[in-house]
Amino acid sequence: EVQLAESGGGSVKAGGSLRLSCAVSVSANRRSIMGWFRQVPGKEREGVAAIPTAGTITWYADSVKGRFTISQDNTKNTLYLQMDNLKPEDTAIYYCAAAAWAAPWHDRTRYNYWGQGTQVTVSS
Repeated sequence: EVQLAESGGGSVKAGGSLRLSCAVSVSANRRSIMGWFRQVPGKEREGVAAIPTAGTITWYADSVKGRFTISQDNTKNTLYLQMDNLKPEDTAIYYCAAAAWAAPWHDRTRYNYWGQGTQVTVSS
């Protein structure tokens, strides 16, 4: 069964925008934090942003602060990542993830559920 499914990736030029969506079907009692991660070949998967399922606080990697915005619509069971002013170094496969909890938020080993990923390519 599909529990997390990303969409919205694509190819854009530097300075452009994309919005990623993640359809969530993980039961609420198994996830207290939702996150976005990204990975490029040969590198470790890194945390991009995270948000508690019940709350408004958000966390971001320094490299995306001021450019990316994580949000959620719990009525639609959907997680979003709005990406503005994209740079070539943002090129990666982006993954949606869920965890009972993660401290620090970017510790990927705490996340139990992962989507299949969506490719984001930013050209200069």
